Amino acid sequence: MTTTGTDLSRMREMNQLSIVWALRGNPPSTVTELAGRAGLSRPAVDVLVQALVADGWAEVEEPGASSVVGRPARRFRFRATAGHALGIDIGVHKILVMLSDLEGNIAHSARRPVEPEAAPEARLAAVDQVIDEVLRAVAMTPADIWAVTVGVTGPVDSSGRTSLFTPLPGWNTTDPAAHLAARFSCPVQVENDCKLAAVAERWKGVAQDADDIVFLLSGLRTGAGLILDGTLRRGHGGAAGEIGALKAVRWLTAPDHLTSFPGAPTHAPGDAAAWVFQAARDGDLDAKAAVRRYARDLAIGVAALVLALDPQVVVYGGGFSRSADVVLDPLRRELAKHCLRLPELRTSTLGDESVALGALRLALDEIDSRLLSDGLAAPSPPQG
Repeated sequence: MTTTGTDLSRMREMNQLSIVWALRGNPPSTVTELAGRAGLSRPAVDVLVQALVADGWAEVEEPGASSVVGRPARRFRFRATAGHALGIDIGVHKILVMLSDLEGNIAHSARRPVEPEAAPEARLAAVDQVIDEVLRAVAMTPADIWAVTVGVTGPVDSSGRTSLFTPLPGWNTTDPAAHLAARFSCPVQVENDCKLAAVAERWKGVAQDADDIVFLLSGLRTGAGLILDGTLRRGHGGAAGEIGALKAVRWLTAPDHLTSFPGAPTHAPGDAAAWVFQAARDGDLDAKAAVRRYARDLAIGVAALVLALDPQVVVYGGGFSRSADVVLDPLRRELAKHCLRLPELRTSTLGDESVALGALRLALDEIDSRLLSDGLAAPSPPQG
């Protein structure tokens, strides 16, 4: 069979990709080390990595002045700053924007509070302002961004809207992807906040060793994100995990045990819950009973997900996760009453950055699929 020029060109592209993957996530490496990882000959790798340096995908790490006898082997590393991604959390109370390089290293982040009752126009204006702040801080423009992912509250349909349900006023008809596409030429995707938090836990959180994860958003709103076999599950219409919509599950009213507690502050529901958690921590019997009732209602939906999915880990996250020390034991006891097999319960350590981090991970995945799977041109932002 005759090998065509097209075949040879494609083979070269595939070999270059194998070197890129051998470089990514590893310390600076010699040609010999890269050849071992990529399964290619050393002379071939030497040529390929030089081409990657010339194209801007790799760079040479010069040996230090302390090098001793002989000429040290040159080492190469992936040029993670060739491109950047944005992860954006459009929350009920805040806007958080994170910018990372292609390895997921955070270059800059910024946040701004927003009123829960803010109109869509005001919320999107706040998003624009925080994006501008981040880009100014690193001397970049929208053209330097290769992918953007936005996290929003509510199940996201195929159009990128929260048409089924959202607590944000007027947001069900808002199109955040279209708004951002007016300034970014790169791909822009929108995803549910709970799902993104689940992605973040597997990427940088407490579930990095797990492929089957239920992320439980615990706060004034209760929700769940699902990862099965290492893959984020969205469902046919983007509503996978929205078990709280079933009134018998009692997730909608579970926080009332905390926010309506006699004697708790009345000016802010979140403050009331924090007050109850602290009272329970201090041994107040009525407060401990309120936390038990909250955990009982929470457990109904969690148990349904556990029985249906059999996850390895349930990650307890969201605003109430700061009080996991008083919630997890009663929650574990309630789950034991319903579940055939009790999964591990772990507390999130990512705080309120989990949604933006998960958004970054999805943006980086988008870059990988578009740029590193279809051949390597010189680094440049992909078009949407």
